[in-house]
Amino acid sequence: MASIQKVPTGEFHSGYGCVIMSAVVGIFGFIIWWSYYTFKTMDSAIAEITQQAPAKLPEIAPVPGLEQRLADFAAAATEGKPATLKLTVADLNALLLLAPEGSNGSYKDLLRVKSLDAAKQTIITEASLPLNKKFWEDSKRYLVGEVDFSLEMTELGPDAKPSAVRVPGKTVPEEMVKGMAMYGYLGPYQNDKTLGPVLKAIKKHQMEADGVVLSTEK
Repeated sequence: MASIQKVPTGEFHSGYGCVIMSAVVGIFGFIIWWSYYTFKTMDSAIAEITQQAPAKLPEIAPVPGLEQRLADFAAAATEGKPATLKLTVADLNALLLLAPEGSNGSYKDLLRVKSLDAAKQTIITEASLPLNKKFWEDSKRYLVGEVDFSLEMTELGPDAKPSAVRVPGKTVPEEMVKGMAMYGYLGPYQNDKTLGPVLKAIKKHQMEADGVVLSTEK
């Protein structure tokens, strides 16, 4: 019995390959154009809300006994004992003095805690944050205004991420705030020999009008 052979009913046209290649090139070109357009739009938006020089932030006064309170809290947690630690605005600013140096300098030059919002569970800060003038260059421009931080729990303890940004007389694009929220500001502390164990010991946090209450118990 003869085998059945399938015979194509359509005709191949030599132009099909050109059409496919043209579509690929068009899509690739659109991606490049869109990336460039997005970059330029973002760069222009950042330029609108930044300034050329950093702001000088208020001096920070060290808080006597703070490091011992941190050590006691971490020790209690290590021993499995319940412990709480309340940090006031003054305490939070003093912690900035203990922050390790990062690629953009020390947090003591970038942030100051102004107040706490118990209703929104946010830390309100005065900020002078350096941003690259171009993403591939090291020349800086500065976002000077207020940044609100929300605390989020991670495996290494709480992390602080921007939830709102305000620059006097300017409108900060929502997309920029979302971009900033991708970065956790407590990351440098999590690997610090003094503050890392304290953060890892924290299982719960509560924002109050006069301080942040941290607990080793969930």
